[in-house]
Amino acid sequence: MEAKATQTALNSLITVLKDGQKGYADAMTDVKDQHLKDLFKKYSAQRASYVTEIEDQMFKLDLHPDTNEGSSVIGTIHHVWIDLKAAVTGHDSHAILAECERGEDVAKKAYEEASKIQDLPSDLKSIIEKQSQGVLAAHNEIRGLRDSAK
Repeated sequence: MEAKATQTALNSLITVLKDGQKGYADAMTDVKDQHLKDLFKKYSAQRASYVTEIEDQMFKLDLHPDTNEGSSVIGTIHHVWIDLKAAVTGHDSHAILAECERGEDVAKKAYEEASKIQDLPSDLKSIIEKQSQGVLAAHNEIRGLRDSAK
């Protein structure tokens, strides 16, 4: 296992998840629809639990979660959720869902990258696969809601 590459990939996954967690929390406070509030709350909590799972695995492998959040990828992700902030100020469900879906696209891509890491320990590999399925399900649900919110 190439420790540095693994650490980098996992740290960017954690950053994407933390951004998603915050993005959903922001969306939850700004949307009027109770169903969407509940959904965003669920996905915010899901992302928080995913972060914990990955960090636990990193500690077991003696890989250190990166607490500073400086990278070009992170800049891109942050902009997705900044755009979300702009959408929510208008309280437009369709716009909010469209921005959430963009955030989910970034998360899906991060999981695709993480799943390409060679020689992942099996525990970590199965956690990444399970979380990837959760992210995909969230993406599809958000996309479906966005399409019906037009």
